[in-house]
Amino acid sequence: MTGGSKARPSLGRFLCLDDFEDAARRHLPAPVFAYVSGGVERNQSLRSNARAFDQYEFVTRVLVDTSRRSTTTTLLGKTWSAPFGIAPMGICALSAYRGDLVLATAAAQENVPMIMSGSSLIRMEDIVQANPDAWFQAYLPGQKEDIVALIQRVKAAGYGTLVVTLDASIAANRENNVRAGFSTPLRPSARLAWQGITHPQWLFGTFLRTIVQHGMPHFENNYARRGAPILSASVLRDFSDRGHLGWADIRMIRQLWPGRMVIKGILDVRDARTAVETGADGIIVSNHGGRQLDGTVSPLRVLPGIVKACADVPVMIDSGFRRGTDVLKALALGASFVFVGRPFNYAAAVAGQPGVRRGVSLLRDEVSRNMAMLGVTSTAHIGPDFLLEA
Repeated sequence: MTGGSKARPSLGRFLCLDDFEDAARRHLPAPVFAYVSGGVERNQSLRSNARAFDQYEFVTRVLVDTSRRSTTTTLLGKTWSAPFGIAPMGICALSAYRGDLVLATAAAQENVPMIMSGSSLIRMEDIVQANPDAWFQAYLPGQKEDIVALIQRVKAAGYGTLVVTLDASIAANRENNVRAGFSTPLRPSARLAWQGITHPQWLFGTFLRTIVQHGMPHFENNYARRGAPILSASVLRDFSDRGHLGWADIRMIRQLWPGRMVIKGILDVRDARTAVETGADGIIVSNHGGRQLDGTVSPLRVLPGIVKACADVPVMIDSGFRRGTDVLKALALGASFVFVGRPFNYAAAVAGQPGVRRGVSLLRDEVSRNMAMLGVTSTAHIGPDFLLEA
């Protein structure tokens, strides 16, 4: 089983994605919750991502027959049940028992795409076996030979879509993690032990259960080789400096990679054009969920310009999405698809695979209900004429 603890909260009490965050705040040790929930420095970008949706208001149409409306959306050759998927999130198996596997399996059951993070604690081969349609997101190693080896491993594993994240050239200044006692690897301490003791459901249902059944988790997918353990008093994680990498490395990957290649972390129109010229089959407009450079513009604000500049490829978006109205506003501004991260991490943590499925269902139902009130029958029909700037 990949579902986690047997003692589950009633899923009926979760009415929206925000409810999973409230439950996760109580369920998770403070350091782990801080890692998942936090941004960087003053959290300006984190707040801006949420506020960006308030800049637009809907203009609804009436007396439109929406009785046969559908949320199905085609992206990169496959039709999904909704216009959103699960964004890549690192170290999910620390917050939820077998977290990446839970997310991948739930995504397959609900027919939405799931992007596996390279900073994960479960082998990529196990994830694609559970969900053959999963995408793999790579942080490029700093050395060419390591890049080649990683791409070859992803190819051999059987992934069809590679997502290359470009907005994490160096480690960000996540002060909130330090203050909360979180590090990678985690350092054993009395404070950390107390957090485990005071959160017994997580301690026994996630952490100790993982160690007993699967051994100490390691970073499995940053490189072609196995990385550091998640808990160690002395081992250091290899945060490869990627500051010297350039577009030539993306061209090299394009030559090596036979499948679909998506470039993630784009905010500038010039970079978007270059990504397409370099061979990207799609772009994800993102500020890393507010977790890299604080004060970075919200992706929603730059989305229309990038869509206009890259009309030949699907332009996707993430960072800050929580409601069906958020998804519809992004689609109206030209996004082909939306990816949602933290809420599904919280859902996996507090309610396992059924929780993730509940979260997907809630958001999909919101999109469908709001389409009816907006006066549209297909996600492909949602355009800028349904929005006004507030």
